Amino acid sequence: MRFVIAPDSYKGSLSSREVGAIMAAAIRREIPQAEIDVFPMADGGEGTVEALVGACGGRSEEIVVHGPLEPGAAALIGLIEQDGEPVYVIETANICGLPMIPADRRDPYAATSRGLGEAIAHALDRGARRLIVGLGGSAVNDGGIGMLTALGVRFADRDGRLLEGKGGDLLRIAAVDWSGLDPRLAACEITAASDVTSPLTGPAGASLVFGPQKGASPAQAAELDAAMAAYAALLELPGEPSVGANRAVEASSAVEDGEIRLSGAESDKAGANGQRLSERPGAGAAGGLGFALLRLGARIESGAEVAARATGLKKRIAGAHWVLTGEGRTDAQTLSGKLPFRVAEWAAAEGVPAILVSGGLGPDIEPLYETFAAVFPIVGRPSTLDECLAEAEDNLARTARNVARLIKTKT
Repeated sequence: MRFVIAPDSYKGSLSSREVGAIMAAAIRREIPQAEIDVFPMADGGEGTVEALVGACGGRSEEIVVHGPLEPGAAALIGLIEQDGEPVYVIETANICGLPMIPADRRDPYAATSRGLGEAIAHALDRGARRLIVGLGGSAVNDGGIGMLTALGVRFADRDGRLLEGKGGDLLRIAAVDWSGLDPRLAACEITAASDVTSPLTGPAGASLVFGPQKGASPAQAAELDAAMAAYAALLELPGEPSVGANRAVEASSAVEDGEIRLSGAESDKAGANGQRLSERPGAGAAGGLGFALLRLGARIESGAEVAARATGLKKRIAGAHWVLTGEGRTDAQTLSGKLPFRVAEWAAAEGVPAILVSGGLGPDIEPLYETFAAVFPIVGRPSTLDECLAEAEDNLARTARNVARLIKTKT
């Protein structure tokens, strides 16, 4: 009997690699002859570097970059091989991620994505020509100006003063100069991995939907949304191609003595393909980092699809009898495209039943039964959150063993 195990992490308790190993051990205990392929997965958020490096036999490197609030944050980047070429994997969640800031210090005006730009520059220094950038789990709402600043773009206010690249600078940007943008980006293919399809602005955009969890009050979220719209209009100048398409863009303003002279920007012009970059699905991912990466010529893809392609998961599902997947908490939102849902879709396409083993279940799981053969929570008794986190390994092992016993009985 052949199993494919392809879980996401149980955030806060177990990595996807740990989840996969625990499930596999439980199955082997009950079905010793089972053939088991374990694919630790991620959808662009926490654990993306670890999952892809582990599944692809790559290696990771620790670097020091600017954190979400201050410099000196240690972060992991990965190097894997794909289609015979080296690919660097960079994860927003471990550079400017939400868990890196205590809840009482979260401030979208102060947080910056500068560290992500520094990580990209580090990869370029190592000769990177292909990048995967995971966009989940960020603490920032800066539209990517921190990242762009670290890559050589200069932003200024109406008095020509250069801005640092924090979220609050969105309210002050009046000019942008691209002349210092790292020219190596022109030859670099960037894939942004995200499970978010939000546009940059509006009711479904970065600031109004995700700003509150990053510390924004309703009034601040509305203010940031308006500022993000003006920022997008400034960056989406007509006739300027994205960097990754062919060449570095021309400067939209001039720099003299450290000051940027203002240049006009037409806010009513659409992009070359008739759709503004800010309106594309995923532009609002990671507080607008999706938009900034699109402006650099990146393409945004489903994080689950990126991981599946890198690991060869779909080919292994085709020969399996059962697929097991999982995540930290499951509710109806899982069906909006989260990793377990994608895994179940791929399994269904091959006629393979998929079982979901989740850290916990929300109240609205009925629609899940149309996708999964069965859905199991691992918590077996009333427990506090701290107890659930501390007992996750034992609870998962017991539940996966029970799943294996049911399968064994059926066969």
